[in-house]
Amino acid sequence: MSLEKFAIPGAACQLVFVNGRYSPDLSPIKKLPNGVDVSNLAAEIESEPSALEGWLGRYLDTKRDPFSALNTAFLEDGAFVHIAKGIVLEAPIHFLFVSTAEAGPTMTHPRNLIVAEAESQASIIEDYVSLPAAHGAEGRLFCNTATELIAGDNAVVSHFMIEREHVDAFNISTLRIEQGRNANVNSHSVLLGGGIVRNNVHPVLNGEGGDCLINGLFAGTGRQHLDNYMLVEHAKPHCGSRQFYNGILGGHAHGVFHGRIIVHKDAQKTDAKQTNRNLLLSDEAQIDTKPQLEIYADDVKCTHGATIGQIEENALFYLRSRGIEEGEARQLLLRAFASECLERMAEGPARDHVESLIHAHLAHITQAAKNGKTSEAAG
Repeated sequence: MSLEKFAIPGAACQLVFVNGRYSPDLSPIKKLPNGVDVSNLAAEIESEPSALEGWLGRYLDTKRDPFSALNTAFLEDGAFVHIAKGIVLEAPIHFLFVSTAEAGPTMTHPRNLIVAEAESQASIIEDYVSLPAAHGAEGRLFCNTATELIAGDNAVVSHFMIEREHVDAFNISTLRIEQGRNANVNSHSVLLGGGIVRNNVHPVLNGEGGDCLINGLFAGTGRQHLDNYMLVEHAKPHCGSRQFYNGILGGHAHGVFHGRIIVHKDAQKTDAKQTNRNLLLSDEAQIDTKPQLEIYADDVKCTHGATIGQIEENALFYLRSRGIEEGEARQLLLRAFASECLERMAEGPARDHVESLIHAHLAHITQAAKNGKTSEAAG
C-alpha cells in the first residue's frame, strides 16, 4: 500500500491507521525531541495502563453523547501523544486514518489521546482519507472517532481535523478539549469529503485566562451532508473564545452549523464571539445555522451572528471584465472566501497542506457547478 500522496512535507512524524488499526510498517516515526512520546494507544494501554488513568476517558461525556459512548465501548486503538512540560515541538505530528473497502461495510472507532503538559507547544493533524473500493467490494465506511486533548497551564496547542474521504464514507468525529490556566488552544476543522459528516468540537476553558479559537471551513457538493456542532464552555473567569466557521455548498449539498456558547456563573469577564458565514452556489444547496448563547454570569462580552448569501455578482462581473474566464473568476472568489479560514492558521507545514487541499477541492466544486449548468442548458 502506497500512501506517499497523503504525506505532509515537514511533519515531525506520521502515524498511520488502516481501518482503525495501527500500521507500524507504514508509520515513519523520526527521532523526536526528548520529552515527546508518540505511539499507538493500544500499545500504551498494554505497557502502562496506570499512566493513562488520569486522562483517558475522564473528559468525554458518554452519558450525553451516544457516539462517544459507542467509541468508548469499542475502544481498541488510536493515537497517543504526550508532550512533557516546557517542550516546544516546531513540526506538526500527523495522524493519518485510512479507510479501505473490504468484503462488506466497514466500521471503525479510533480513540486519540493528546496530552500537552504545562508550558509546552505542539501542532497535531488528524487526517481522514479513503482508498477506492476494489472491484466487487462494498464501499460503505463508517468511522466514529473520539479525541481527548488536554492542554496544561500556559500550553499552546493547534489541532487540525481534515476530512476528505469519498462520498460513500460516513464520518463522526468528537474533539473534547480541556484547558488549564492561560492555555491557548486553536481548533481548525476542514471538511471536504464524506457522504455524511458530523464534526463535534467541545472545549472547556477550565483555567483562568484561557483562550480558544474554533476555526473551520466546510465545502460540499453533490448530496453531501456536512454537520458541525460546537459547544464552548466558559467555566472560569477572564477567558476568551472565538468561533469562525465558513461554509461553501453547491449541488444538493446540505450544511449545518450549530454553535453554542455556555458561560457558567463563575466565568466573569468572559469575552466570546461566534460567527458563521455561508455561500450557496446553487438553488438546491441548503444550510441550517443556529448560533446560541447561554449566559449565567453578569459581567461578560458575548456576540453571535450568521449570514447566508451567494457569490457577489458585481465582483464576478469585475473579474470577467478584466478578461478572466467565468470558472476561474468563481474560483478566485471562493478562494478569497476560504482564505478567511486559512489566515487564522499559523504559517507552516500544516497550513500549506490545508491550503493545497482547499484549492483543489474548490476547483472541483466550481467544475461540478459548471457541469450542472451545462446539463440544465442542454435539457
